[in-house]
Amino acid sequence: MLFVCRADTEGNILKAIVICADDYGLSDGVSAAIEDLIARGRLSATGAMTGLPGWKRRAAGLKALVAHHPADIGLHLTLTGQRPLTHARGLARGGRLPEIGPLVLRALAGALPRAALEEELRAQFDAFEDEWGAPPDFIDGHQHAHALPGIREIVIAEMTARYGGRLPWLRNCTEPASWARRRRLGLRKALVVGTLSAGSASRAAQSGIACNDSFRGLYGFTCDPPYRDVFRASLAGPGERVLVHCHPGHVDEELRRLDPLLEPRAREYAYLGSDECREDLERAGVRPARFTETGQGPGSIAGA
Repeated sequence: MLFVCRADTEGNILKAIVICADDYGLSDGVSAAIEDLIARGRLSATGAMTGLPGWKRRAAGLKALVAHHPADIGLHLTLTGQRPLTHARGLARGGRLPEIGPLVLRALAGALPRAALEEELRAQFDAFEDEWGAPPDFIDGHQHAHALPGIREIVIAEMTARYGGRLPWLRNCTEPASWARRRRLGLRKALVVGTLSAGSASRAAQSGIACNDSFRGLYGFTCDPPYRDVFRASLAGPGERVLVHCHPGHVDEELRRLDPLLEPRAREYAYLGSDECREDLERAGVRPARFTETGQGPGSIAGA
């Protein structure tokens, strides 16, 4: 496996980290914003919501873009809030997947419908491959649902069954609590998400699936603190395989119909495309990079 090191204009070696935008395909406004940031070198990955019509509309254009601006393109498994691709019996109600709160409660109670989950997840894997013509570079989940107990086992089993010869990497939503405390911002959310996801990284490692060792970018989607403060805090600290996730987008009518997260997407896009973001990356000594360019971390490198 080749690890690529790059230097800034003063010759300092820049640390490679993954900066990943969630929710590609949610709406044309979200997808267009993500595409723009990939082209400008501010993002190095994005996860696609393959159950939504926007994925089919834009996948070909995204493939053409990454041919010139390489980035990891992954599957953003969606089990909350949207319409399923399957009947999802026992999981969806009224043709819509549950909100994250009820899904978490059922996961913790061991009361999730395994057959419905398997069918829906397989359909979303198929929908990715149908448009992309290749496996995803990574797997993660909308609202981190892929890492919940009762779901992560199905995800890992599907990954190994489909891609055993060359496994994608899997988003790990946990990290040592001391690392999260150093950032301070988003600490409560990081601890909650990390607790709900505990054990997913070790289970992935047992199956030979590589994961990030630091998960950053969590915050309450509020104006205070400013998003620049959140992002800058995400660029520093320990970890060799660092993942910073974000949610940039343009707010359009399609997004308004499908998702309640609106203004934070516009704020994130404005910052990520700004000179301030470029300066903050340089000052932190990091660069957006694909996962295989990052340092050694827990577990083996997928496909190595």
